[in-house]
Amino acid sequence: MSFIDDNFVREVAFLKELVKVPSDNPPGDTVRHGDRSAELYEGLGFKVEKYTVPETLVQQYGMKSVTNLVIRETFGSGKGPVIALNAHGDVVPPGQGWHHDPYGAEEKGGAIYGRGAAVSKSDFATYGFALLALKDKPEGLNGTIEIHITYDEEIGGYLGPKWLLDEKITKPDLAISAGFSYAVVTAHNGVVHIEVTVNGKQAHAAMPDTGADALEAATKVLTALYGERKKLRKIKSKSKGIGSPQLTVGLISGGINTNVVPDKIVMRLDRRLIPEENGKKVERDLIALIKRAGKAKGIKVECKRVILADPLKPIKGIEKLVEPLTRFGKRELKTKIDVKGVPLYTDARHYSVAGIPTVLYGAGPRTILDANAHGADEHLKLSDLKAATKVIEATLRELLSA
Repeated sequence: MSFIDDNFVREVAFLKELVKVPSDNPPGDTVRHGDRSAELYEGLGFKVEKYTVPETLVQQYGMKSVTNLVIRETFGSGKGPVIALNAHGDVVPPGQGWHHDPYGAEEKGGAIYGRGAAVSKSDFATYGFALLALKDKPEGLNGTIEIHITYDEEIGGYLGPKWLLDEKITKPDLAISAGFSYAVVTAHNGVVHIEVTVNGKQAHAAMPDTGADALEAATKVLTALYGERKKLRKIKSKSKGIGSPQLTVGLISGGINTNVVPDKIVMRLDRRLIPEENGKKVERDLIALIKRAGKAKGIKVECKRVILADPLKPIKGIEKLVEPLTRFGKRELKTKIDVKGVPLYTDARHYSVAGIPTVLYGAGPRTILDANAHGADEHLKLSDLKAATKVIEATLRELLSA
């Protein structure tokens, strides 16, 4: 029996406690979860550093409170590599359709159910207990392992990994970010979120020509955007698992009353970027398309960036992570481990942009959809939690023994 086998009951209990504390983003008031996480890690014997992000910066990104946690453990002389393990504690709100309490951490059928059980509170446990296993047998190890616990992945990671890097609180040589399937992820999409405001002039519905109908103009914008979406389907990324760029209008609001010509329509759109694309160019072209489509007498179209997140692209050095993760993953999970991209975006990109070789790997099912991540009845199989912990521990041990 290994250390991880012997302590797996503790690991499961640790994860359950994390799931029980809500950390929905929005609204993004996550300090309570950060405090509980620190308490739990300290209970495992770790020294936890707390870094509170300034309130003005937090509010700028539409959140209420963020405290990042850093755990550092040095082995040997400390002259070996510094490897960061990053997981995020903020989660999307539960939504409807659950058959289990989203914050009950119910164990049923060999799985834990709850919001964040798979993405990515599970890797608080995966990384923490892998590090404990290293401490249990530290002979021959040289280097430093850091656990970065952050709380803003759902809005882009600017207050988490990027802030920790910008503030020079950390400077790792390699980074592993939270995973969500058996695969080792080396690339992922980026995203542009744009808020579009179509301004017109209100008028009585009996005399619509005396106003400027913002909704009529907005329909022309929507027609142009959906036409663009069809064109994007013809573009394919060279990165396995990513596919085509995507375009979705996710929010729309406006109007005054049934009998009034609408004077303002507000829309928010999501444009997913494949690794081959440049985010700023895509944003410029999209805004130009929107303004051309909405051009009309008495109409003014305004576009505001909400998020611009670059894609994660493989950089030199990731092979140091990919090779052992796939090898040990195959050993523990008894199946081929894919190396691929995914059509979503994460805060892992901030490490890569800083020149740090980065992959995503941690506790998760065979595919992302299997866990119901971001959906009702999100869950994680206990067998997958244990396997991922063993894979991370073996990979870190090999890297610190080189």
